[in-house]
Amino acid sequence: MQNIYHLLYNFLKSLGIADQSAASFNVIIFGLLVLSVLWVVDYFISKVLVKLISRFAEKSETKFDDFLVQNRAPRIIAHIIPLGLAFYAAPFVFADFPEGAAIAHKVLKVYAVVLTLWIVRSLLKTFNDFFKTLPSLADKPIDSYIQVFMIFAWIAGFMLSIAVITGIPIWKFFTVLGATSAIIVLVFKDTILGFVASIQVSINDMVRIGDWITFEKYGADGGVIEINLATVKVQNFDNTITTIPTYALISDSFKNWRGMTNSGGRRIKRAVFIKQEGVKYLSQEAMEKLKKVNLITAYLKTKEQDISQYNTEHEVDKSILINGRNLTNLGVFRKYIESYVQHHSAINKEMMIMVRHLAPTNQGIPIEIYAFSSDKRWGNYEYIMADIFDHIIAAVPYFELEIFELPSSTSPEKFTGVS
Repeated sequence: MQNIYHLLYNFLKSLGIADQSAASFNVIIFGLLVLSVLWVVDYFISKVLVKLISRFAEKSETKFDDFLVQNRAPRIIAHIIPLGLAFYAAPFVFADFPEGAAIAHKVLKVYAVVLTLWIVRSLLKTFNDFFKTLPSLADKPIDSYIQVFMIFAWIAGFMLSIAVITGIPIWKFFTVLGATSAIIVLVFKDTILGFVASIQVSINDMVRIGDWITFEKYGADGGVIEINLATVKVQNFDNTITTIPTYALISDSFKNWRGMTNSGGRRIKRAVFIKQEGVKYLSQEAMEKLKKVNLITAYLKTKEQDISQYNTEHEVDKSILINGRNLTNLGVFRKYIESYVQHHSAINKEMMIMVRHLAPTNQGIPIEIYAFSSDKRWGNYEYIMADIFDHIIAAVPYFELEIFELPSSTSPEKFTGVS
């Protein structure tokens, strides 16, 4: 054993690691021995702790312990025992070197600060993952609060580490921090804005994870998949990802479709443009023809009696249609659309249904349909709206009306084959 000792000593001395003093050699040998023991202790404790918690997590019903294992919390916590043993062993290793013991204690204290931050980060990630499994918190911006807490934790850990290394009291660092607050605000401007925005977004319930939002300024149109301190991630309907600064949610205007999603229907608001030159009073012959349209038969009979009674009582000269009360083909067409929409199976009858006549334009008279589809899913909604307008467009000629359309430069012969 003595020969091995001298061989190691001479080898380390030739490398310049050991000097003429046997005490320094003892420190190196004892230090390597202690580090080896600590590594073995750390390895076995972490293995045992991780295995025990993993088995417990498999048997328990809650997912919290599963997230603990997933975020390596047991593995990091296992480092505490070897760290405590290192504090205890340091005075013995550096028994002949008090200065070395002081340095070792400082290094271990800094490591203790870093280890604490690792444990805190692992636990926060665990809570974050667990909260996202709770229905009441799944749509809340938990990531933002976790990130803010970790920023302050890392700042505090950095200050504590500097205080340990330099030996300066920690309260002096807070004094310096106050003096340099303007620089800190400038450096962390986006972080501070994001933090304030996250609080306002959460308190005012402006955006939740899963909401469909449209933010034209940033080209975002899709579902919110993540809300963190700096950005909001939106997965667009073309599966691209758009990132939006969190503070933009309170400084700019955007559209949140949650109200539509939670309501009883999705709004249909679209118009057809009717040529003004086709609008005219209905003759008796035209009215008899339109009475064959089932949806407005009862309406036309009732209106015909009311109009006839009014004109008779007021001795109106009906040799000219403009005299007295009359029906127009556009008015009857509007009533037909209203009846058709009201009878459509995909329209929510409990919400507003309206067919309105808008102000004439240079493209004709807009007849707008305002209603709500019962099915709010995008594909089905588009199908319902197309089905309604397919029917309306096809029904226009029955009322001797025309839809406005810009003239085409292509001659009809191309489509009919007529030369």
